[in-house]
Amino acid sequence: MLRLTRSSIRNEAASWEAAGVELPKFDYDTVAKNTLEKPKWVHFGAGNIFRGFVANAHQKLLDSGAADTGIIAAETFDFEMIDKVYKPYDNLTLLVLMNARGDFQKKVVSSITEGITADKTLEADDRRLTEIFENPSLQMASFTITEKGYSLTGPNGQYLGIVEKDIAGGPEQPIHAMSIVAALAYKRYLKGAYPMTFVSMDNCSHNGDKLKNGIVTIAKEWAAKGSVEAGFVDYLLNEQLITFPLSMIDKITPRPSETVQAALLEQGIGEMEVIVTSKNTYTAPFVNAEISEYLVIEDKFTNGRPPLEQAGIIFTDRDTVNKVETMKVTTCLNPLHTALAVSGCLLSYTLIADEMKDDTLRKFVEIIGYTEGLPVVVDPGILSPKQFLDEVLQERFANPFIPDTPQRIATDTSQKVGIRFGETIKSYIRREDLDPAGLTAIPLAIAVWCRYLLGVDDEGNAFTLSPDPLLETLQGHLQGVVLGDTYTHVRAILQDEQLFGVKLYDIGLGDKIEGMFYELLAGPGAVRRTLEKYLK
Repeated sequence: MLRLTRSSIRNEAASWEAAGVELPKFDYDTVAKNTLEKPKWVHFGAGNIFRGFVANAHQKLLDSGAADTGIIAAETFDFEMIDKVYKPYDNLTLLVLMNARGDFQKKVVSSITEGITADKTLEADDRRLTEIFENPSLQMASFTITEKGYSLTGPNGQYLGIVEKDIAGGPEQPIHAMSIVAALAYKRYLKGAYPMTFVSMDNCSHNGDKLKNGIVTIAKEWAAKGSVEAGFVDYLLNEQLITFPLSMIDKITPRPSETVQAALLEQGIGEMEVIVTSKNTYTAPFVNAEISEYLVIEDKFTNGRPPLEQAGIIFTDRDTVNKVETMKVTTCLNPLHTALAVSGCLLSYTLIADEMKDDTLRKFVEIIGYTEGLPVVVDPGILSPKQFLDEVLQERFANPFIPDTPQRIATDTSQKVGIRFGETIKSYIRREDLDPAGLTAIPLAIAVWCRYLLGVDDEGNAFTLSPDPLLETLQGHLQGVVLGDTYTHVRAILQDEQLFGVKLYDIGLGDKIEGMFYELLAGPGAVRRTLEKYLK
């Protein structure tokens, strides 16, 4: 039985290759030594998208000789990732790429040379992180810590408790990810104010600005208290020395699939158990992912960078990154995902791919994308919106080997509807030749979301809603509503301009969505009947 370790891939290479696994082509020991002495890249957030996309891109450079150092993975939140997924497997990842036809491409990713925690209580890890940031060789710190990882405040606008603690404590004992990175940047400033670049690779709008705001805010609070030198804030704001480029990332790397685990075992690869940490992270020694991947980064680096364009990553200007993100988030992917998520929950689906076999739901997202989205799509110039949309609908969403669920996608929908649907509605308002009141599938998606908020499926059975920061407020508006009601307080939701970014009733959509909502509410089976009626 093959086990994912460095000695195994070195001593049993023929067996790995017989199992159809591509192995690294570079001299690991040399790369690890180079990284130890002259680190160039540290990445915060040791999860699946990093292991299955970012680390694999860098491996391509190592394999071709275009890079001579690896990546240091640092975890700021779930420290068990390092102890349970990195160390036992010598920082290796078995990447399994799956296309919609069921073909698996397997590869050992070996570009991560160190896995460490940003835990101040672990002296060796703390010392190593300080060494890395004090070294002039460091070019960049990148991040996949999720959008929540950058946030310093709660819904009330006040600092989170741990942030208040970090501000009071100064750079000595930081807990929040932004405070940890600010403290490390301060070490770099004190050592020699060396240049470097901080790159957020998280799937959120204006990610580089969020990262900059987080780090700079902490630095300013510390400076105001005299915990750091005033010059530290100037250092972070000096774009000759420090930059925070924008990026757009797109690749589905869902929870580990038991189907994939079983297939690996059948091929003689063992100890591939799915691990659930105490912080509820689902992970494994393998990462299963779709083949499609996009990473577009604003080319604004102050101390050099790896030539990742040789691995398919696109470097461009800030405006183009914004356009790619706008294309994906407001027309060609995210709105379709949200429509499938809320309708899928109501129709008791547990897999996005299964929804794509449902003719009505497929028609739903085709109309949102092709009919209503493409007329106002922002064309970034470097990617074709039509081809991107074709790939999403024909290959990506339909891939049965990507175990992505509508329940996962439905998380935090209140934070997304304004971008995913509101932006297209705004585009229709701006265009003289288009009338927002003429839209059908987008208002229907909003009505379906309102119906979803009842937590009752199309057969009348209760189901658990996905987490959402506004769930209590939104459900409060619909308290006591049951199937068959012809009057509810749904108008309170639809009138909320903060949710949608537009005044729906002023543009002829509020009453339309309200009418659709009552049709969806009529009784058991009404969701299916209403979708079929409007999507004929």
